[in-house]
Amino acid sequence: MLDILSLIGRDKELFSKDISDNHEELIKKVEESSFLVLGAAGSIGQAVTKEIFKRNPKKLHIVDISENNLVELVRDIRSSLGYINGDFQTFALDIGSVEYDAFIKADGKYDFVLNLSALKHVRSEKDPYTLMRMIDVNIFNTDKSIQQSIENGTTKYFCVSTDKAANPVNMMGASKRIMEMFLMRRSKEIEISTARFANVAFSDGSLLHGFNQRIQKNQPIVAPNDVKRYFVTPKESGELCLMSCIFGNNRDIFFPKLSEELHLISFADVAVKYLNQIGYDAYPCKTEDEARDLIKTLPKEKKWPCLFTESDTTGEKDFEEFFTEEEVLDLEKFKSLGIIKNELFVEDKKLQKFEDAIVNMRNKHQWTKDELVELFFYMIPSFGHMETGKYLDSKM
Repeated sequence: MLDILSLIGRDKELFSKDISDNHEELIKKVEESSFLVLGAAGSIGQAVTKEIFKRNPKKLHIVDISENNLVELVRDIRSSLGYINGDFQTFALDIGSVEYDAFIKADGKYDFVLNLSALKHVRSEKDPYTLMRMIDVNIFNTDKSIQQSIENGTTKYFCVSTDKAANPVNMMGASKRIMEMFLMRRSKEIEISTARFANVAFSDGSLLHGFNQRIQKNQPIVAPNDVKRYFVTPKESGELCLMSCIFGNNRDIFFPKLSEELHLISFADVAVKYLNQIGYDAYPCKTEDEARDLIKTLPKEKKWPCLFTESDTTGEKDFEEFFTEEEVLDLEKFKSLGIIKNELFVEDKKLQKFEDAIVNMRNKHQWTKDELVELFFYMIPSFGHMETGKYLDSKM
């Protein structure tokens, strides 16, 4: 079993004091409430589901497009937490589907709706078709599920954002920033809170999760040595989301405070720590071919071939940030959680133009990436997007 905390350079959990200080209120609020978790079988969704489940909710329904991940989530919960007295059910549904709409129409009565569904990879912006799906999932499905929550009298809607929404340089981060603009409009009709946080260590599809896959498949490990990130554990991601959902005021965005516990660490440094923890020394290679060749012999010597390179792909930030200079912060309410306090500010003209443009493109079944990038610049004039023509899918 990996010690995730030590791999990301820490020896204690970030939010334990805040969770402890608010323990009784969290228990009371969860026990008396009903919850719908969307995107529940992803890494963050699973963590959030477990944080709610272990506090014995009155009703917990979870939805995800991945049938297999839902099955594993139930197995995990039964094996670790057991059972609750409340109504716990899973549904393998696509939020954008007619089946999901029928599901909401048949019930739809929840005190809290938490949306953790997203296309989260920067690599998803490489082609116009996956990029359009990212827009649909991250923005329009979110807006649709908020409208359904309003119609069904939901008390609070929570949606996860990303640190990459602060001064975005890639389309994924920008899509989440635009999502926040849509949330602002909906906040006139329902209470909404959200969270921006660091990379979730070893989440599905992440580079760190890829380390596990490379070891299992006896393949070299590759990581950038010039890209640094903040990391939280899966459990911490669930705690952050639940705290924002339960205690956030309308339009609040929660984020981890920067401290000596939370610091930037490079992917290459994590890779070295990871290999040490499983009994290997990292062996730096100069080329992909060298790394692929040495994997046949080096592991027998308790060494693992690694390719540590500088990043040159589209959409990568040198470091991550949780807020911009213009945003107003509350750093006093919690020990390890900061809050961005947003006043109501809605750019109706921009939002309508964005909606109309996307609907028009989708109706024609024709659009280009340049058109989408131009539209994103219209929505976010300070958008720092730079196209290098290189994407992670073209690298080892």
